[in-house]
Amino acid sequence: MAVLQLSARPDGAVSGVDTASRLAVRTGATVVCCPYRPTFPAALEDAQAAYHFAQTLGPVAMVGGEMMGAGLAASLLVHLRDTGGALPSSLVLRSALLDLTLDAKSLLFNAGTDPTFNLAEARRFASVYAAGLPRTDPLLSPLHANLDGLPPVQLLVASSECVLDDSLGFAARAAHHRIPVDLRVWRDATDLSTEATGATAEFLVAWGSATRHEGSGIR
Repeated sequence: MAVLQLSARPDGAVSGVDTASRLAVRTGATVVCCPYRPTFPAALEDAQAAYHFAQTLGPVAMVGGEMMGAGLAASLLVHLRDTGGALPSSLVLRSALLDLTLDAKSLLFNAGTDPTFNLAEARRFASVYAAGLPRTDPLLSPLHANLDGLPPVQLLVASSECVLDDSLGFAARAAHHRIPVDLRVWRDATDLSTEATGATAEFLVAWGSATRHEGSGIR
């Protein structure tokens, strides 16, 4: 069983290795960690290439990501569905940035409680990443995508995070399309960090056909 985890930031470095290690131990999955280039469509091409690699390791039980990587993970599944590609068993989005219009009210309401999120930096990233395309394009901002046909989705977020509204909005849209949704909102980022891996392991058992086996690890 394979899992693809997309890095939180497109900075050329692999992030989330500690989280991936814990998930591999808890689920027995081989977790592929993937960086990606900072512009579209190059980032989507990188994610798709990593997904194809993960498929060579076994059935892909989950595609997931954090922050910008979560938005790319959702975009990848929309693209796979639209192009007739095989979908993974589940999608897990943590502290997800899913709307590059950056119009969510929580971006301002939670600015004082989320020191990890810089709105000015996010706007610069969105401008570079979009490469002149409308930011409502569903492959840039999957919050605006038609989600019909996607697999079960888990959304993990803290109520204090600036990106809270993205997760709430995506959960509502997924539920509208009758997609099984596991939305978990913690009080703060500390509780999220402590409990997220266990929550994802439970979700994989329920929806990703996760079973412990020899040979788990990280690629």
